[in-house]
Amino acid sequence: MELKLRKDMNPEFQWDVSHIFADANAWEAAFDEVAKNLPSLEAFAGTLSTSAEHLKTALDTLFTEELKLELVYIYAMLNKAADGGDSEAQTMTAKASSLYAKFSSAVSYFTPEILAMDENKLNEFVQTGLLDEYGHYLDDLNRGRKHTLDAEREKMLAMLTDTTSSFSNAYDALTDVDMVLPKVHDENGNEQQLTSGNFSVFRESPVRSVREEAFNGMFGHYQKFINTITEMYSGSVKNDCFLSSVRGYESAAHAAMFEDNAPLSVYTSLIDAVHSYLPSMKKYLNLRAKTMKLDSIDLFDLYTPMVAEVDYPMPYENAKELVKKALLPLGEEYQKLLDKAYSEKWIDVYENKGKQSGAFSCGVYGVHPYIKLNYTDTLDDAFTLAHELGHAMHSYFSNDKQTYANSGYRIMVAEVASTCNEVLLTKYLLSVEKDPMRRAYILNHFLEGFRTTVFRQTLFAEFELKSHQMYEEGKPLTPDSLSKTYEDLLKLYYDGAGIPEVMKYEWSFIPHFYRAFYVYKYATGFSSAVAIANNILETGDASNYLEFLSLGGSDYPVEELRVAGINLDDPETVKSALKVFDETIDELEELLK
Repeated sequence: MELKLRKDMNPEFQWDVSHIFADANAWEAAFDEVAKNLPSLEAFAGTLSTSAEHLKTALDTLFTEELKLELVYIYAMLNKAADGGDSEAQTMTAKASSLYAKFSSAVSYFTPEILAMDENKLNEFVQTGLLDEYGHYLDDLNRGRKHTLDAEREKMLAMLTDTTSSFSNAYDALTDVDMVLPKVHDENGNEQQLTSGNFSVFRESPVRSVREEAFNGMFGHYQKFINTITEMYSGSVKNDCFLSSVRGYESAAHAAMFEDNAPLSVYTSLIDAVHSYLPSMKKYLNLRAKTMKLDSIDLFDLYTPMVAEVDYPMPYENAKELVKKALLPLGEEYQKLLDKAYSEKWIDVYENKGKQSGAFSCGVYGVHPYIKLNYTDTLDDAFTLAHELGHAMHSYFSNDKQTYANSGYRIMVAEVASTCNEVLLTKYLLSVEKDPMRRAYILNHFLEGFRTTVFRQTLFAEFELKSHQMYEEGKPLTPDSLSKTYEDLLKLYYDGAGIPEVMKYEWSFIPHFYRAFYVYKYATGFSSAVAIANNILETGDASNYLEFLSLGGSDYPVEELRVAGINLDDPETVKSALKVFDETIDELEELLK
């Protein structure tokens, strides 16, 4: 069926961006105001250390203008996301992006100039109380002082940025543009061109030979370029290690964790906790093999649904009510906000021609969050609605309780609220659903969340840690050493499954590795969410969690999570979530009998 144009869609199911700006003319006026005010921002250069009062005025101006710019950018971005073919939206987004670049250039002196101040003098400014609103912002800048070089060396490192990004850019060019994957056969025996986009379709195929051929085609093809990709990845690793060494960090891993002011023990505790539950993964693999009627299970058997998809229609109106019921444990205020989201047009529901694929949530300070869906009346869509509402409420509570300067939460906590909502929805469905096949489908959905988000991402995280440690210890990064390291981890994490020879090259397929020490946050976020949801359901008290949602970026992620009862230093935190994984395997196994 051909998609409708956006103008032909029912506006009742579209978000209302006029809550940000009444129309394009109002947007233009706001754009012009931000552009006109850029010189006033530049005028503070060289004067930030004059007095506490002057620094406060400068920071007030900085964040006031930044908020105006953010509203200009978001309005344009939302219009383009809703209809990428809208020429006006395309023009607005291009103009907003250009203005963002000019703004960033105009204020680039703020951080180095503040750090150039004598630390005692900055502390005196803070102790006046005038800068209380910016206490966390200044603390975050100040703690990086010992890893900040003199102006000349900082300038040299900044000039290297374009060069060092070449590793990732070259990888993207090779894998996204130059590399042509082989042809494979579908379920009907027809030859099909394998692509990065349809690989996920082939690996979920119910026909085992199709899955196997897709895996061999994908990773066998990457093997052909393994020497080139090794050079790209090792260059990225070497750059991480060079920068951490130059800035005086103990290691590249320590440097990455410093960004969130988190100890390396958060990273290693995650790995230790997951290792302790690898027997549960083996139990899950055995259940998969048994359910799929396989004598043995291979890695290419892990993505096809072990429980056949069930007929579970979920019209949007039903999903709205389902999500509300599932989130009742979060309290009356949360319920009222869900009603506002539904009735006040925060959500763009259905797909139209030119609409960006997928889903997202976008907080808008001083207005309200916006949610983009492409709803197709399935249970998975209901989970997506719950997920994006989690992000939206995190933004709403943070924006409501914090100043703009302290409102933006970090990536390390970004997936907690969204996943918590998904867990609560899972638990609610299991509490009311009686049909055994539907229950099995829900349980399998939950287990796959653990497998792909906790176990798989932790395996990736351990590979990153090992590859950087190898270089820091003077060991060469070669196709053989990296592939052997990855293969050993596959054997450890998927004990009991067959590991085809070609799978040891899977590491070369993961683009996240060019942004080192990032993927572990998916695993800690998921684990934290499971622990929080279970605690809310057991105690009936969501107050600490709601306080966590209101913290925004006013503290460091590890400290914010403590408010919600989560201690990421302690392996028991992740273990408590993985205990749920183990119990869910038992429940599914009993159901499938």
